[in-house]
Amino acid sequence: MKLVAKVAALAAVSMIALNASVAGAAEITEFRIGLLGGENASDRLRANECLREKTEELLGVPTKLFAPADYNGVIEGLLGGNLDMAWLGASGYAKVFLTDPEAVEPVLVKVNNDGSYGYYSIGFARVDSEINSLEDMKGKTFGFGDPNSTSGYLIPSIEIPKLGYSMKPGEYFSDVVFTGGHEQTIVAVFNGDIAAGVTWADGLGEWEDGYNSGALRKATDAGLVDMTEIKEIWRSPVIPEGPVVLSKELPDDVKAKMTELMANLVKEDQECAYGVMAGEARGFEPITHEAYESIVAARKAKSE
Repeated sequence: MKLVAKVAALAAVSMIALNASVAGAAEITEFRIGLLGGENASDRLRANECLREKTEELLGVPTKLFAPADYNGVIEGLLGGNLDMAWLGASGYAKVFLTDPEAVEPVLVKVNNDGSYGYYSIGFARVDSEINSLEDMKGKTFGFGDPNSTSGYLIPSIEIPKLGYSMKPGEYFSDVVFTGGHEQTIVAVFNGDIAAGVTWADGLGEWEDGYNSGALRKATDAGLVDMTEIKEIWRSPVIPEGPVVLSKELPDDVKAKMTELMANLVKEDQECAYGVMAGEARGFEPITHEAYESIVAARKAKSE
Protein backbone atom coordinates (compact mmCIF):
# COMPACT_ATOMS: atom_id res chain seq x y z
CA MET A 1 0.00 0.00 0.00
CA LYS A 2 2.80 2.41 0.89
CA LEU A 3 4.56 1.66 -2.41
CA VAL A 4 1.36 2.25 -4.39
CA ALA A 5 0.78 5.52 -2.53
CA LYS A 6 4.34 6.64 -3.21
CA VAL A 7 4.06 5.85 -6.92
CA ALA A 8 0.73 7.70 -7.07
CA ALA A 9 2.25 10.69 -5.27
CA LEU A 10 5.17 10.88 -7.68
CA ALA A 11 2.82 10.53 -10.61
CA ALA A 12 0.70 13.41 -9.31
CA VAL A 13 3.70 15.75 -9.09
CA SER A 14 4.84 14.67 -12.55
CA MET A 15 1.37 15.30 -13.99
CA ILE A 16 1.36 18.86 -12.64
CA ALA A 17 4.70 19.50 -14.30
CA LEU A 18 3.50 17.94 -17.57
CA ASN A 19 0.34 20.02 -17.60
CA ALA A 20 2.40 23.16 -16.99
CA SER A 21 4.71 22.46 -19.93
CA VAL A 22 1.70 21.96 -22.19
CA ALA A 23 -0.28 24.96 -20.94
CA GLY A 24 2.55 27.45 -21.15
CA ALA A 25 3.14 30.29 -18.72
CA ALA A 26 1.58 33.64 -18.06
CA GLU A 27 3.64 36.36 -16.43
CA ILE A 28 3.61 37.09 -12.71
CA THR A 29 5.29 40.13 -11.18
CA GLU A 30 5.49 38.96 -7.56
CA PHE A 31 4.68 35.98 -5.35
CA ARG A 32 2.97 36.31 -1.97
CA ILE A 33 3.08 33.67 0.79
CA GLY A 34 0.67 33.77 3.73
CA LEU A 35 1.85 32.45 7.09
CA LEU A 36 -0.90 31.14 9.33
CA GLY A 37 -1.01 32.37 12.92
CA GLY A 38 -0.03 30.23 15.88
CA GLU A 39 3.12 31.98 16.99
CA ASN A 40 4.27 35.59 17.00
CA ALA A 41 4.80 37.24 13.62
CA SER A 42 8.55 37.75 13.93
CA ASP A 43 9.16 34.05 14.62
CA ARG A 44 6.92 33.04 11.71
CA LEU A 45 8.76 35.38 9.36
CA ARG A 46 12.15 34.17 10.57
CA ALA A 47 11.24 30.48 10.20
CA ASN A 48 10.02 31.00 6.63
CA GLU A 49 12.63 33.45 5.34
CA CYS A 50 14.55 30.60 3.74
CA LEU A 51 11.42 29.61 1.83
CA ARG A 52 10.96 33.19 0.67
CA GLU A 53 14.53 33.29 -0.62
CA LYS A 54 14.20 29.96 -2.42
CA THR A 55 10.90 31.02 -4.01
CA GLU A 56 12.30 34.33 -5.19
CA GLU A 57 15.30 32.62 -6.77
CA LEU A 58 13.13 29.94 -8.39
CA LEU A 59 10.44 32.22 -9.83
CA GLY A 60 12.63 35.22 -10.57
CA VAL A 61 10.15 37.71 -9.07
CA PRO A 62 10.02 39.54 -5.72
CA THR A 63 8.56 37.25 -3.05
CA LYS A 64 6.91 38.52 0.10
CA LEU A 65 5.86 36.88 3.35
CA PHE A 66 2.69 37.97 5.14
CA ALA A 67 2.08 37.07 8.79
CA PRO A 68 -1.36 38.40 9.83
CA ALA A 69 -2.33 38.49 13.49
CA ASP A 70 -4.94 35.75 13.11
CA TYR A 71 -5.94 32.87 10.84
CA ASN A 72 -8.63 34.94 9.16
CA GLY A 73 -6.02 37.32 7.76
CA VAL A 74 -4.55 34.51 5.63
CA ILE A 75 -7.98 33.14 4.73
CA GLU A 76 -9.23 36.54 3.53
CA GLY A 77 -5.95 37.14 1.71
CA LEU A 78 -6.46 33.97 -0.32
CA LEU A 79 -10.12 34.70 -0.97
CA GLY A 80 -9.37 38.26 -2.02
CA GLY A 81 -6.59 37.30 -4.40
CA ASN A 82 -3.95 39.02 -2.26
CA LEU A 83 -2.01 35.84 -1.47
CA ASP A 84 -0.68 33.15 -3.81
CA MET A 85 0.22 30.35 -1.40
CA ALA A 86 -0.30 29.31 2.21
CA TRP A 87 -0.12 26.27 4.44
CA LEU A 88 -3.60 26.18 5.94
CA GLY A 89 -5.14 24.17 8.71
CA ALA A 90 -7.89 21.81 7.60
CA SER A 91 -10.61 24.05 9.09
CA GLY A 92 -9.13 27.14 7.45
CA TYR A 93 -9.12 25.34 4.12
CA ALA A 94 -12.73 24.32 4.70
CA LYS A 95 -13.69 27.96 5.25
CA VAL A 96 -11.97 29.01 2.02
CA PHE A 97 -13.63 26.20 0.08
CA LEU A 98 -17.09 26.86 1.51
CA THR A 99 -16.75 30.57 0.69
CA ASP A 100 -15.31 30.11 -2.81
CA PRO A 101 -14.55 26.62 -4.16
CA GLU A 102 -12.57 28.18 -7.02
CA ALA A 103 -10.20 30.27 -4.90
CA VAL A 104 -7.44 27.75 -4.16
CA GLU A 105 -6.38 24.18 -4.79
CA PRO A 106 -4.73 21.92 -2.21
CA VAL A 107 -1.53 20.45 -3.61
CA LEU A 108 0.58 19.07 -0.75
CA VAL A 109 0.29 17.91 2.85
CA LYS A 110 2.92 17.60 5.56
CA VAL A 111 3.69 13.94 6.21
CA ASN A 112 4.95 12.78 9.60
CA ASN A 113 8.02 10.64 10.15
CA ASP A 114 5.84 7.53 10.42
CA GLY A 115 4.23 8.17 7.01
CA SER A 116 0.91 9.44 8.39
CA TYR A 117 -0.50 12.90 7.72
CA GLY A 118 -2.62 13.17 10.82
CA TYR A 119 -2.15 15.12 14.02
CA TYR A 120 -4.03 15.77 17.24
CA SER A 121 -5.66 18.47 19.26
CA ILE A 122 -3.91 18.14 22.61
CA GLY A 123 -5.52 19.34 25.84
CA PHE A 124 -2.96 20.25 28.48
CA ALA A 125 -2.60 21.77 31.96
CA ARG A 126 0.15 22.53 34.44
CA VAL A 127 1.64 19.59 36.32
CA ASP A 128 1.15 21.38 39.67
CA SER A 129 -2.52 22.12 38.97
CA GLU A 130 -3.81 18.66 40.01
CA ILE A 131 -5.77 18.59 36.74
CA ASN A 132 -5.34 15.17 35.16
CA SER A 133 -8.34 15.05 32.85
CA LEU A 134 -11.35 17.08 31.71
CA GLU A 135 -13.17 15.64 34.72
CA ASP A 136 -10.95 17.81 36.91
CA MET A 137 -11.76 20.98 34.95
CA LYS A 138 -15.21 21.72 36.42
CA GLY A 139 -15.44 25.40 37.37
CA LYS A 140 -12.11 26.26 35.73
CA THR A 141 -11.18 28.31 32.64
CA PHE A 142 -10.59 26.53 29.35
CA GLY A 143 -8.76 28.14 26.43
CA PHE A 144 -9.19 27.81 22.66
CA GLY A 145 -6.73 29.37 20.23
CA ASP A 146 -8.35 30.83 17.11
CA PRO A 147 -11.92 30.38 15.79
CA ASN A 148 -10.52 29.25 12.42
CA SER A 149 -8.12 26.70 13.90
CA THR A 150 -8.92 23.01 13.43
CA SER A 151 -7.12 21.73 16.53
CA GLY A 152 -7.39 25.00 18.44
CA TYR A 153 -11.17 25.21 18.13
CA LEU A 154 -13.22 23.22 15.58
CA ILE A 155 -12.43 19.65 16.60
CA PRO A 156 -12.29 20.12 20.39
CA SER A 157 -15.49 22.19 20.29
CA ILE A 158 -17.19 19.17 18.70
CA GLU A 159 -15.46 16.29 20.48
CA ILE A 160 -15.34 17.58 24.06
CA PRO A 161 -19.14 18.07 24.33
CA LYS A 162 -19.54 14.48 23.11
CA LEU A 163 -17.86 13.43 26.36
CA GLY A 164 -20.46 15.34 28.36
CA TYR A 165 -18.57 18.57 28.99
CA SER A 166 -20.46 21.62 27.73
CA MET A 167 -18.33 24.27 26.04
CA LYS A 168 -20.79 27.04 26.90
CA PRO A 169 -19.16 29.36 29.44
CA GLY A 170 -20.46 28.77 32.95
CA GLU A 171 -22.16 25.43 32.30
CA TYR A 172 -19.17 23.18 33.08
CA PHE A 173 -16.07 25.31 32.68
CA SER A 174 -16.21 28.62 34.54
CA ASP A 175 -15.26 30.32 31.30
CA VAL A 176 -14.25 29.39 27.76
CA VAL A 177 -11.95 31.94 26.13
CA PHE A 178 -10.06 32.53 22.91
CA THR A 179 -6.40 33.32 23.53
CA GLY A 180 -5.59 34.40 19.97
CA GLY A 181 -3.47 31.46 18.80
CA HIS A 182 -1.55 28.31 19.71
CA GLU A 183 1.46 30.10 21.17
CA GLN A 184 -0.76 32.31 23.27
CA THR A 185 -2.65 29.28 24.63
CA ILE A 186 0.56 27.49 25.54
CA VAL A 187 1.96 30.54 27.33
CA ALA A 188 -1.35 31.23 29.10
CA VAL A 189 -1.50 27.70 30.53
CA PHE A 190 2.20 27.64 31.38
CA ASN A 191 1.92 30.97 33.21
CA GLY A 192 -1.24 29.88 35.04
CA ASP A 193 -3.47 32.49 33.41
CA ILE A 194 -5.93 29.76 32.37
CA ALA A 195 -6.30 26.26 33.80
CA ALA A 196 -6.10 24.32 30.54
CA GLY A 197 -6.27 24.73 26.78
CA VAL A 198 -5.75 22.97 23.48
CA THR A 199 -3.04 23.11 20.83
CA TRP A 200 -1.68 20.86 18.09
CA ALA A 201 1.02 18.20 17.85
CA ASP A 202 1.78 15.13 15.75
CA GLY A 203 1.82 12.98 18.89
CA LEU A 204 5.09 11.34 17.83
CA GLY A 205 8.38 11.41 19.68
CA GLU A 206 8.79 12.54 23.27
CA TRP A 207 6.49 14.79 25.30
CA GLU A 208 9.55 16.49 26.84
CA ASP A 209 10.53 17.70 23.34
CA GLY A 210 7.04 18.95 22.51
CA TYR A 211 6.62 15.83 20.34
CA ASN A 212 8.25 15.78 16.88
CA SER A 213 6.34 18.66 15.35
CA GLY A 214 3.58 21.11 16.16
CA ALA A 215 2.95 24.16 18.30
CA LEU A 216 4.36 22.54 21.44
CA ARG A 217 7.61 21.76 19.61
CA LYS A 218 7.84 25.34 18.31
CA ALA A 219 7.20 26.74 21.79
CA THR A 220 9.81 24.41 23.29
CA ASP A 221 12.41 25.34 20.67
CA ALA A 222 11.70 29.03 21.35
CA GLY A 223 12.19 28.55 25.10
CA LEU A 224 8.63 29.61 25.89
CA VAL A 225 7.68 26.49 27.79
CA ASP A 226 9.26 23.75 29.90
CA MET A 227 7.35 20.63 28.90
CA THR A 228 8.11 18.97 32.26
CA GLU A 229 5.86 21.57 33.89
CA ILE A 230 2.79 20.83 31.76
CA LYS A 231 0.97 17.58 31.00
CA GLU A 232 -1.49 16.17 28.49
CA ILE A 233 -5.05 15.81 29.81
CA TRP A 234 -7.03 15.11 26.62
CA ARG A 235 -6.40 14.05 23.03
CA SER A 236 -8.73 14.28 20.04
CA PRO A 237 -9.29 11.66 17.38
CA VAL A 238 -6.74 11.98 14.58
CA ILE A 239 -7.16 15.11 12.42
CA PRO A 240 -5.99 15.35 8.78
CA GLU A 241 -3.07 17.74 8.48
CA GLY A 242 -4.00 20.90 6.59
CA PRO A 243 -2.93 21.43 2.98
CA VAL A 244 -0.47 23.68 1.25
CA VAL A 245 -2.72 25.57 -1.15
CA LEU A 246 -2.04 27.58 -4.30
CA SER A 247 -4.24 30.19 -5.89
CA LYS A 248 -6.09 28.77 -8.90
CA GLU A 249 -5.29 32.03 -10.71
CA LEU A 250 -1.57 31.23 -10.84
CA PRO A 251 -0.01 30.13 -14.15
CA ASP A 252 0.38 26.36 -14.37
CA ASP A 253 4.18 26.54 -14.55
CA VAL A 254 4.30 28.56 -11.31
CA LYS A 255 2.07 26.00 -9.59
CA ALA A 256 4.32 23.20 -10.79
CA LYS A 257 7.51 24.94 -9.67
CA MET A 258 6.18 25.75 -6.21
CA THR A 259 4.75 22.26 -5.74
CA GLU A 260 8.11 20.76 -6.63
CA LEU A 261 9.99 23.19 -4.38
CA MET A 262 7.85 22.30 -1.36
CA ALA A 263 7.89 18.58 -2.14
CA ASN A 264 11.72 18.57 -2.23
CA LEU A 265 12.29 20.89 0.72
CA VAL A 266 13.40 18.25 3.22
CA LYS A 267 15.75 16.64 0.72
CA GLU A 268 17.24 19.95 -0.38
CA ASP A 269 17.44 21.85 2.92
CA GLN A 270 16.56 20.08 6.17
CA GLU A 271 17.14 23.13 8.34
CA CYS A 272 14.78 25.24 6.25
CA ALA A 273 12.19 22.44 6.20
CA TYR A 274 12.34 22.15 10.01
CA GLY A 275 11.34 25.79 10.40
CA VAL A 276 8.67 25.71 7.71
CA MET A 277 7.10 22.46 8.99
CA ALA A 278 7.18 23.37 12.70
CA GLY A 279 9.56 20.56 13.60
CA GLU A 280 10.65 17.16 12.35
CA ALA A 281 8.66 15.55 9.54
CA ARG A 282 9.22 13.40 6.47
CA GLY A 283 8.20 16.16 4.10
CA PHE A 284 5.37 17.33 1.88
CA GLU A 285 3.49 14.92 -0.39
CA PRO A 286 0.55 15.34 -2.82
CA ILE A 287 -2.99 15.69 -1.48
CA THR A 288 -6.40 16.48 -2.98
CA HIS A 289 -9.63 18.06 -1.82
CA GLU A 290 -11.19 14.64 -1.14
CA ALA A 291 -9.01 14.25 1.97
CA TYR A 292 -10.78 17.21 3.60
CA GLU A 293 -14.42 16.47 2.83
CA SER A 294 -15.13 15.38 6.43
CA ILE A 295 -13.65 18.61 7.79
CA VAL A 296 -15.61 20.67 5.27
CA ALA A 297 -18.77 18.91 6.43
CA ALA A 298 -17.92 19.49 10.10
CA ARG A 299 -17.20 23.17 9.48
CA LYS A 300 -20.43 23.58 7.52
CA ALA A 301 -22.46 21.88 10.26
CA LYS A 302 -20.84 24.05 12.93
CA SER A 303 -21.85 27.23 11.12
CA GLU A 304 -25.49 26.17 10.62
